[in-house]
Amino acid sequence: MRNQKNDFRVLIKPWDESNLNLLYLLNTPQMLEHLGGPEAEEQVIERHKRYIGVAETGTGCMFSIMLAPHDEPVGNVGYWESVWQEETIYEIGWGILPPFQNQGIATAATTAAIASAREQKKYRYMHAFPSVDNPASNGICRKLGFTLISECDFEYPKGSFLRCNNWRLDLKSHS
Repeated sequence: MRNQKNDFRVLIKPWDESNLNLLYLLNTPQMLEHLGGPEAEEQVIERHKRYIGVAETGTGCMFSIMLAPHDEPVGNVGYWESVWQEETIYEIGWGILPPFQNQGIATAATTAAIASAREQKKYRYMHAFPSVDNPASNGICRKLGFTLISECDFEYPKGSFLRCNNWRLDLKSHS
């Protein structure tokens, strides 16, 4: 997908062993301000294993976000099975390194990830749960046609609750 504002293409590539360093780059106070803060090294390694495992188990797909033509890693996006209010759904999330924010990269990459989830034809709904205090991620949800359902308390990380917006996208609709 070509970015309108800049001369680069946004690509998503399935998460693999080579992406561990990208997780370390994303594991900063600024990047995780709305998600409970940075993780310890062992937590980053476990997250990396989970990201690889999502595709291997068929429960979703995690991607690195790359800028072509140089294949520069700038973030991640992905979706995974989750249970929300007793219904199995896809949950989606993304993160873009600070120097690459506000350029449409997250929107382009998330659009591609949604297309991948639609191709699975597995679940009707996809939800995103950005913090109520995260205007950028809430703006992406709005821009991509998610419907704001409500504010909610969302457990992340385990044992910690965040005040989030519950956004829902109908994967059967192509609005």
